[in-house]
Amino acid sequence: MRIIFIGDIFGKIGRRAVAEVLPRWRKKYKPDFVIGNGENLAHGVGMTEKTVRELLDAGVDCVTGGNHSFKAEGAKLMARGDLPLVRPANFPPGLPGRGDMVVESKDGKIRLLVVNLMGRVFFQSQYDDPFRKLDEILARYHNSPPPPLNLRGGELNGILVDFHCEATSEANALGNYADGRVSAVLGTHTSMGTTDTRILPSGTAYVTEVGGVQAVDSILGEEKNGIIRSFLLQQPFKHTPVETGLCQISAVLVEINETTKLAKSIKRIDEQIVIE
Repeated sequence: MRIIFIGDIFGKIGRRAVAEVLPRWRKKYKPDFVIGNGENLAHGVGMTEKTVRELLDAGVDCVTGGNHSFKAEGAKLMARGDLPLVRPANFPPGLPGRGDMVVESKDGKIRLLVVNLMGRVFFQSQYDDPFRKLDEILARYHNSPPPPLNLRGGELNGILVDFHCEATSEANALGNYADGRVSAVLGTHTSMGTTDTRILPSGTAYVTEVGGVQAVDSILGEEKNGIIRSFLLQQPFKHTPVETGLCQISAVLVEINETTKLAKSIKRIDEQIVIE
């Protein structure tokens, strides 16, 4: 099984870049699934039905979230339950949406469990423990004991975790905690891709941060001067996404072994294109 995972897709420029590159990537890499993080789809904060539909029409199979999952129309979309959306599973109980879901290939022969988790370090909100929440989710799908990755009844062909976190230490800790129990742990949120794509000792594909889909001439997708001014004056900045120009598309390609359900390989497939 092959999976393309696209990092934090930021605003209009990110959506347009994904729509442009994905048909070519599908032809080149022949993925069984394309997963994308969409917590900042709508003008750089949250998601709307229109922006989610743009990704689905472009060929994304499942959209993951993060700390902005409920902004814009996100809460309403999560509550509906008819779109392939997941938000962090360790949000407090009682919130709409789901933190894990199984996506299927068109022929129904390949099934991937997608899990979304939030880190806790450096966030103001008090999220539940992502480590124990992962244990809770995996208990529903695992035969015991792994490894090798032993999925209940052969129902799944792999498990992918989007870990939306700030601290590199927390990402590394969760990756190693999950090693051998999931197919891949892929970090999102900081939008600056890291170079540590690797297979962990027990067979889980890992990268601390996939990176974002955003304007290169920006600061995390935002107009630069406003961000710099906010650091100089310690005042809030005006939210001004950069919507045209050279766009960075950060993504990884993960290949999963059919027998072990663990990773065979992971590599970055980053690209830059100009969006007018």
